[in-house]
Amino acid sequence: MAEIESLVERLEMAVVRLETVSSKLHESALPGGDIVNGVNEDLSPCLEDYDALLSVAVAEYLKNSKAIGEDVEEHAEMVNAAFQAQRGFVKLASTHQQPPEADLATLLRPISVKIQEIQNFREKNRGSKMFNHLSAVSESIPALGWIAVAPKPGPYVKEMNDAATFYTNRVLKDYKDNDNRHVDWVRSYLQLWTELQAYIKEHHTTGLVWSKSGPFASEVSLVAPPAHGPCPLPPPPPPIFEADTPKNNSSTMHSALFAELNQGEAITRGLRHVLDGQKTHKNPELRSQGGVARQSPTKSHTPSPTSPKAPPQSHSPVLELEGKKWRVEYQDHANSLVISETELKHVVYAFKCSNSTLQIKGKINSIIVDNCKKLGLVFDNVVGIVEVINSRDVQIQVMGKVPTISVNKTEGCHIYLSEESLDCEIVSAKTSEVNILVPQDGDYKEFPVPEQYKTVWDGSKLVTEPTEMAG
Repeated sequence: MAEIESLVERLEMAVVRLETVSSKLHESALPGGDIVNGVNEDLSPCLEDYDALLSVAVAEYLKNSKAIGEDVEEHAEMVNAAFQAQRGFVKLASTHQQPPEADLATLLRPISVKIQEIQNFREKNRGSKMFNHLSAVSESIPALGWIAVAPKPGPYVKEMNDAATFYTNRVLKDYKDNDNRHVDWVRSYLQLWTELQAYIKEHHTTGLVWSKSGPFASEVSLVAPPAHGPCPLPPPPPPIFEADTPKNNSSTMHSALFAELNQGEAITRGLRHVLDGQKTHKNPELRSQGGVARQSPTKSHTPSPTSPKAPPQSHSPVLELEGKKWRVEYQDHANSLVISETELKHVVYAFKCSNSTLQIKGKINSIIVDNCKKLGLVFDNVVGIVEVINSRDVQIQVMGKVPTISVNKTEGCHIYLSEESLDCEIVSAKTSEVNILVPQDGDYKEFPVPEQYKTVWDGSKLVTEPTEMAG
């Protein structure tokens, strides 16, 4: 039965692709189109397959998003706009030669802006009922940056797709038994990235392929409309590809790095000689002055990450009850945070807190720790779940009972269980240095959560178990 359903689905996809090609042939009379007099003169095979991706995978995702509506539908329209912007970039690459690195960064801006808008939409709607849907999209949408990744854009897309599964699993958990619309949405969204990986493997295995002939690509060639079209769009903000994040590597940074490494011994020619009077180990008085100011007119490295990130750190600390949610945000070096007026329906959400301690008294519904660093959390009782996401060096102490603790994408988490909470389920994914401390004989005994696993085929299924390292 499963084979029949798979065959039917493949036939449907083939029909949609044929209909897409047919519709394009009927657009031959349109000026500036990709088809002239029924002959496809401009569309390369890679662009035709990209159009097939839009008409099948993206269209299916849009249909399922519209079925859910609300924030999910609006978010999906933004995703579609980003794919359409990338379609224009792929078309440009198929007819133009690769431009210099400086011009390439400018050409990437429209897609960068689209990605940033999609991620900002999630941040502005943290109270949405569809927050897990929005988060799944926000975490994986940087996959569209594959056009600036070499030599392995396909694995990069897969990595971004994997980042979405944490939230899509949440969606399935919440809706798989009562609303199939959300199940279909998850399936179509993950399939979208799978199809993109297949497309990249087919046409751009080691990076975006540019034309070997034609003019060099420029911003004018990307945004200039036909003579009868509307006015050009205003220049967008700087691209997020230039941000110092591990997920959004810019092509410029990659190329510059490899160019320097390929110099071999010649790489040292660009180094500036430091005089003895400028060396702090020979002049202790320089240390109290913060070192020597570096003056190198030839230095062309990217500015320090601290300089562009300094202005945004202007958030005021928050500790307030908003409806059923306690918001604990942007707390820094606050060691006496206490929430005592609690009810069973309350949820505590700690966001971007650092070097602080939070104590929660009474019995509440759930706790979420998101993007926190060096946070100490002490609570009495939770009837739902305690979640730690995207955090570092977090310590959790359970005074009463909690059924489940989930730790995801976190480095360093110590969980102190009480005698009452020894039956707690602890779920971890993409974590490191997670330790469970269990009370024994008036003290705590520490047990590390495995980080390395071994998977073998037993003849019928895959069997995965933690590896026991010798020594």
